[in-house]
Amino acid sequence: MKILITGGAGFIGSNFIRYILNKHPDYEIVNLDLLTYAGNLENLKDIETNSSYEFVKGDIADKELVDGLVKDCDAIVNFAAESHVDRSILDSSDFIRTNVVGTHNLLEAAKNNGLKRFHHVSTDEVFGHLDPEDAPFNENTPYAPRSPYSASKAASDHLVRAYFHTFGLPITISNCSNNYGFFHFPEKLIPLAITNLIEGKKIPVYGDGKQVRDWLFVEDHCEAIDLILQKGKIGETYCIGGNAEKTNMEIVRKILELLNKGEEMIEYVKDRLGHDRRYAIDFSKIKNELGWQSRTSFEDGMKQTVEWYKANESWWRDVKSGEYQKYYNKQYGAT
Repeated sequence: MKILITGGAGFIGSNFIRYILNKHPDYEIVNLDLLTYAGNLENLKDIETNSSYEFVKGDIADKELVDGLVKDCDAIVNFAAESHVDRSILDSSDFIRTNVVGTHNLLEAAKNNGLKRFHHVSTDEVFGHLDPEDAPFNENTPYAPRSPYSASKAASDHLVRAYFHTFGLPITISNCSNNYGFFHFPEKLIPLAITNLIEGKKIPVYGDGKQVRDWLFVEDHCEAIDLILQKGKIGETYCIGGNAEKTNMEIVRKILELLNKGEEMIEYVKDRLGHDRRYAIDFSKIKNELGWQSRTSFEDGMKQTVEWYKANESWWRDVKSGEYQKYYNKQYGAT
């Protein structure tokens, strides 16, 4: 199988490419990524010379480029997305371009080139938020996005389903909870907290820190997507969760413990606008139908993640300083 993976230089996409090449050595991978701030080819440095892997710098909003790449592939896995809520609050235009227009281009190319297999990677944030007593999100939860980011992802999910119902495009969708793990861009809570502490800086915590998220180790997420691609029922959605609901303060305190730091390293900051209180995922459908559940406990995943950041200081320092963009901008041209 030859798979076009969009956004493959990002956090989850790069982990998925490495997972696929290890699990399916007979597969070919084409990685299409625009190399915006969140795309980093250092994430894939160890496999860049693999004969089964090809990188193409480009935009999923570029119709001609997308059509040519889709024509030569058997399947598309769409990770490409603007995903940081804070950035969507400041300016949502890139989110609409990539998450909505870009997804539409991919769907059109898949439709026009023989109804190619299409898997769309989405988020639990499309469902809105939960109160403490509410049951977790599942595949039948009504959509109720509350940020420009989640609204753009909700729109893309609806487009993907429409192409299944209208054109018979063989699609699946996955809505995942918060991922963490290796190569996570250090503007997000867990890698920011770890790297700040290593640098001797405080951890910024929004509001009272009682926001709840369900945390999923990225390698477990990759396994779930591969399983859906192989065995998922066409036209269906699968919710993927880590069975690890934690408040932001619980996350921060675990990182403080693992790095032997005290709570004086916490700095409370003004809360995010419209900050959702709780997300949680009921993953019983993928467990019952496909036999998947997260293999990695929160304790083990956090230990592995902290150790990885301690061992890969040059990677995250280059990301935080912006140095990582200079080499690839010179090689491929600035975005």
